[in-house]
Amino acid sequence: MGVEVAVHDLTKSFGKQIIWGDVTLTLPPGEVSVMLGPSGTGKSVFLKSLIGLLKPDKGSIMIRDVDIARCSEHKLYETRKLFGVLFQDGALFGSMNLYDNIAFPLREHTRKSEKEISNIVLEKLEMVGLSGTEKKLPGEISGGMRKRAGLARALVLDPEIILFDEPDSGLDPVRVAYLNQLIIDLNAQTDATFLIVTHDIGTARTVPDNLGMLFRRELVMFGPREVLLTSEEPVVKQFLNGRREGPIGMSEEKDSAQVAAELASLEGAAPPHPMAAPKGGIGGGVPPQIQPSPGLPERKAAGRRQQRVLDMLHTLPLAAQEAIRAVLDQEHQEELEAREASRGASAPSWDSAATQHVSSGQG
Repeated sequence: MGVEVAVHDLTKSFGKQIIWGDVTLTLPPGEVSVMLGPSGTGKSVFLKSLIGLLKPDKGSIMIRDVDIARCSEHKLYETRKLFGVLFQDGALFGSMNLYDNIAFPLREHTRKSEKEISNIVLEKLEMVGLSGTEKKLPGEISGGMRKRAGLARALVLDPEIILFDEPDSGLDPVRVAYLNQLIIDLNAQTDATFLIVTHDIGTARTVPDNLGMLFRRELVMFGPREVLLTSEEPVVKQFLNGRREGPIGMSEEKDSAQVAAELASLEGAAPPHPMAAPKGGIGGGVPPQIQPSPGLPERKAAGRRQQRVLDMLHTLPLAAQEAIRAVLDQEHQEELEAREASRGASAPSWDSAATQHVSSGQG
């Protein structure tokens, strides 16, 4: 299983500009977490801080009793081996074919033979649906394929923590649905700890076990998906419903008077049409989480998150409790159906899994 990442009182600034301050959260081991926030709120800075590329001004990042923010270079180098990172554009070497790109970390960090490397590279290519493309150059394949190749490289050292920096940027909605299903399938197979930075509301609603949001130089909320998806916190509700009304403006934060007027205008208004919001917004409520494709193991992370939610359910507003009970019942039923289907099914290919996912209306 993946490892826990415990962040406490983390602050980062560039000169006099504070990016975010006093961020405290825990990425539960083996679960998928998503970090949201308007552009410019420091989400990518947060990812870079987690792997030690940027040093925070204060605070700690604890991974297996090692503080990434304060440890020696040697300790940092060793701890980084726990990570795999998918960068926004795949970050592939343009002069290397896909095979050599994916093999690079193995040749750099291990003493495996070329035969062992070949077996691992071909296995990871198959996992992301790129079998048969190992001789192609990055410039000869589509943007979606480059992202999948970058993901194969991120997986090649069997990391326990995988970071995704806007994996859906530049992809059309169908490819985003493919990628979302792939992320869930990989988590079912690896039980690694995933953290995804994204702007896609559909991804945020249907993929993660946990959601967090950065806004106005602080972490607004972080917790199980059901808690944030039923939250009445204005900025969270605005972002997850893709509305204009709320604290987030086009280029900067709105003043308090404008926010108050906009929120007042929504009092008593009809709920948004389920498909009216941009970037995958699907109105209020809690949609079921995407399930692993037939033939893959059950996601242990989902059960752990659901138990946490049940333990804290009594602390939430009644409307949230009712919505959460309904979706947990539905997810439980889907898990039973998926388990039944997997008994006679083999693991699907990238295309068949994604097609099934899209046709079911999820993502």
